[in-house]
Amino acid sequence: MALPSHAQIVVIGGGIIGCSTAYHLARDHKADVILLEQGKLTSGSTWHAAGLVGQLRSSASITRVLKYSVELYKGLEAETGLATGWKMTGCLRLATNQDRWTEYKRLATTAKSFGMDMQLVSPEEVKRMWPLMDTSDLVGASWLPTDGQASPSDITQSLAKGARMHGAKLFENVRVTGFEMKDGRILKVKTDQGDVSCDKVVNCAGQWARQVGAMAGINVPLQPVKHQYIITEKLPGLATDAPTLRDPDRRTYFKEEVGGLVMGGYEPNPQGWTTGDVPNDWEFRLFDDDFDHFEQHMMQAIERVPGLADVGVKQMINGPESFTPDGNFILGAAPECSNMFVGAGFNAFGIASGGGAGWVLAQWVVDGEAPLDLWVVDIRRFSGLHRDRQWVSDRTLEAYGKHYTIGYPHEEYASGRPYIVSPLYERLKAHRAVFGSKLGWERPNWFAPEGMEPKDVYAMGRQNWFGPVGDEHRHVREAVGVFDQSSFAKYEMTGKDAQRALDFICANDVSKPTGRLTYTQLLNTRGGIEADLTVARLADDKFYIVTGTGFRTHDLAWISDHIPTGWDAKLVDVTEQFGTLSLMGPNARKVLEAVTSADVSNAAFPFGHVREITIAGATVRALRVTYVGELGWELHVPIEATGEVFDALMAAGAAHDIRPIGYRALESLRLEKGYRAWGSDITPNDTPFEAGLGWAVKLKKETDFLGRKALEKLGDAPLTKQLACFTVDDKEVVLVGRETILRDGQPVGYLTSGGYGYTVGKNIGFGYVRNAGGVDDAFLTKGSYELVVAMERVPAKIHLEPLFDPAATRVKA
Repeated sequence: MALPSHAQIVVIGGGIIGCSTAYHLARDHKADVILLEQGKLTSGSTWHAAGLVGQLRSSASITRVLKYSVELYKGLEAETGLATGWKMTGCLRLATNQDRWTEYKRLATTAKSFGMDMQLVSPEEVKRMWPLMDTSDLVGASWLPTDGQASPSDITQSLAKGARMHGAKLFENVRVTGFEMKDGRILKVKTDQGDVSCDKVVNCAGQWARQVGAMAGINVPLQPVKHQYIITEKLPGLATDAPTLRDPDRRTYFKEEVGGLVMGGYEPNPQGWTTGDVPNDWEFRLFDDDFDHFEQHMMQAIERVPGLADVGVKQMINGPESFTPDGNFILGAAPECSNMFVGAGFNAFGIASGGGAGWVLAQWVVDGEAPLDLWVVDIRRFSGLHRDRQWVSDRTLEAYGKHYTIGYPHEEYASGRPYIVSPLYERLKAHRAVFGSKLGWERPNWFAPEGMEPKDVYAMGRQNWFGPVGDEHRHVREAVGVFDQSSFAKYEMTGKDAQRALDFICANDVSKPTGRLTYTQLLNTRGGIEADLTVARLADDKFYIVTGTGFRTHDLAWISDHIPTGWDAKLVDVTEQFGTLSLMGPNARKVLEAVTSADVSNAAFPFGHVREITIAGATVRALRVTYVGELGWELHVPIEATGEVFDALMAAGAAHDIRPIGYRALESLRLEKGYRAWGSDITPNDTPFEAGLGWAVKLKKETDFLGRKALEKLGDAPLTKQLACFTVDDKEVVLVGRETILRDGQPVGYLTSGGYGYTVGKNIGFGYVRNAGGVDDAFLTKGSYELVVAMERVPAKIHLEPLFDPAATRVKA
């Protein structure tokens, strides 16, 4: 079959992800799709994958993607006639200590929140299910009966056949050599067998995805890591339907295969392959066996399954797997190129993810936007930092080493730090700051009092910063604090059509006069919330846009992508040009008055306004806005003057009891005030009306805006879910999010975020209450509520108003 000269969509890579994407494009969308594989199908990483299929992740959407994989694999053989090797054996995860057991109790709660039945079982039950195992050190195990295993090559061939049955054309031994591009778009895919002009390209090239992306100027931050496992001879007494086994405290996994065991693991000292290019001819190839490096897994495995000591090793597999710096895979529209999509970096979850990733990626390619909240895997979560190959390698190897470690709440990565620091870094260090890292930026999470080591000590219960953060929280409520938020992403939009473009892109009304600012969501075509930011009007044709640190690439690309063609509206990223100091608390005005000659009275500088004022000789953009529920300003300072302005605030603020405050206190303050966080409380799955943000949508104006049609279509129909606030009085309880919400004993949703409110003295959580028959305030207040926290039911109260309001009686809990 000759290579066609044109196709609607070209998929690059014939592993499980590429074949699944081609299958779904052809089956669901009847797309004209061709797939190009430089060698043979599965010849990269797929053929040597271990084939474990787990489903539970901490994101509801990603869990849904993995559940879809299982459903697809169950029925694929019936459709294509090719077996997939799918076996629903269930999966046991072993726990040998109390922290791991707490993690499993939280996982089991999350599973139930997501509609999956994960059970916690005793060591005796584990022994019954897996008799060859030594269970003497176990506290217990989690059991997910719907997990299983599959044959990676068989699934891929079955998907490939299905793709062909639905009209896709698959070509082996065709190497992509480059792209013909114009104005940031791919016009043609160049290959060693001719060019293919196309509308869209999907880069599913596995460990070559970085190189394929680079040909189009796209960064795909992957690092191939050597991953070893063995296949043993037959193990006497091993059942053919033995559950797959994950033994994270010993960093190993097991699955039955032809009467023997597949056993591998995730070591703390992994071996990266290359930070350069992966050889093109790396087809069906492995590294040499490395028993010295693998010995650490072998010793742990024999202690768990003593019979392994007497069984021969049939084969050792030592192959490269693509890993990412945060352990999540990569999907979506590349920000640097308007018609390349990426599906890569599956962190040894490629077989479990393959079916579902192909399903959502195909939908994304066709619609131009994600069909679900896929933020945790979105390629736009990365930034320029991730072009640093050594940084990506160091961070990825750290993430690999943490694959089976206990997932403590609020845990920070240590590698590649510090990378980006604000001008205040040394000053804040002198104040005993304990830093966290966000998109490469060092940011103060909390400040250690004298006599306490400035360091996080991770725990499943209250962590060592709980008391000091409470002091910072109270300080902002009672006096004044200054937050270093220089890492905020900041853009400027200029041009005669700037207002018109923002009118279309923003759900709220940004057409206010110069000197005003607007809090707004950006919506997708489903009416879901794609971004949440502030827009300040500096002049008729100039706007200043501020959003969260982690959303820098995503929000810039979203806005850029939706400026209508031919309009005079230019968007520029100015993040590094401005430091940001947030001055918050009842004494904030007194401090500001002492450092500027500008009139900052409420009459001259009301809430929701922006002014240029002078502090310490610098021209500062002052935004009267708050995320903590107190009087305050965001001061956007020319980056080189940030230190001097901070010093001036600290000197003038000494009389008003000023102190620097960290991000952990910011989180507890915003929970009390009921402010929503994008990525958790509000996502592309949620509309402003469901989130209680309908007041920020300009439906009463005639202006057309993105998402308007979807919201109008919903009309006056009752909401089927609504965000609400919950409190728990018991101080011993720790809320971290994804706890199940029970209404009158029945599950109705789960928490999207959780924490502690020091002013109200209670645990606080936000979550959507769902009811197919409709949810309104009467429905919400009529119910009696409990939260399931680590499998324990605790009484909870529901609140429809913010718990804290400084303008009223201050506390409403």
